Amino acid sequence: MTGDAYCFVVNPAARRGRGIRRLPAVLGPLSAATVAACARLELSSTRTVAAAGGVLGIIPAGRGNDFARMLGIPAEPSRAAAVLLRGGHRLVDLIAVRAGEGPEQVVAGSVYLGIPAEAAQIAATSRLPPGGLAYQVAGVRALLAWQPASFTVATGAGGPAPRSFPGFCVVVANSAYFAGGTPAAPGADVTDGLLDVIMVSDGSRLSFARVMLLASRGKHTRLAQVAVARAARVTVHTDRAMLAGSDGEPLPCASPLAAGVPLRIRALPGALRVAGREPEPARAAGR
Repeated sequence: MTGDAYCFVVNPAARRGRGIRRLPAVLGPLSAATVAACARLELSSTRTVAAAGGVLGIIPAGRGNDFARMLGIPAEPSRAAAVLLRGGHRLVDLIAVRAGEGPEQVVAGSVYLGIPAEAAQIAATSRLPPGGLAYQVAGVRALLAWQPASFTVATGAGGPAPRSFPGFCVVVANSAYFAGGTPAAPGADVTDGLLDVIMVSDGSRLSFARVMLLASRGKHTRLAQVAVARAARVTVHTDRAMLAGSDGEPLPCASPLAAGVPLRIRALPGALRVAGREPEPARAAGR
């Protein structure tokens, strides 16, 4: 983006319709800077928007806004617009994911299975205000309904032997944050070409509640119940059908992921050119 024109793609369903109300607060600063045209596209499941080249500018308007948080983009619309006007860009990583031999899809922040995926689905239909509180309540509800499961995680060719364990979840993260600001992968870096893998082994429901509590401050990775790995490629199997999620939504290719079918996840280094220069991306607690 050079500062002469912007095209806005607005999802009218984001944040249950609240997201589109932020548009005037964004257009004001841009109009004052003599920035030109704005376009609105109402998206549905039958329409695809593709972009090739150029730079992506982000205005946070969703339920969690975790990828924007990781990039240091302010939640307040006019301040986010100021980031666009500042000019410049940076390259950040994305994630490619597919179930079995199916087609890949690209996501931004993280892919997860287990309680986080169940909680995200509950939060999406919750009447609580969007944000961290909704995810916390949803996490408790998902924990109470959780049925035992086992995971097998392999971290790339030539890496350690696959790890199999009964557990609560696996999170494969590009961004440190998910679930409305929880630093689930406090060591993640969107520019290192690697994915952080967080694996929570089985235990009592109370033990997982402690994991959730400490995760709010990025301290959960110190627990013996939590294992951490880092790799450019990750494959996850489960012993029962299980919902997988990404960036606060069900993962279309794995909703659910069938038992024994590999979920193949890989980093896409420098895949996205993001508008605006910040001194440093946001740092998660506990890093």
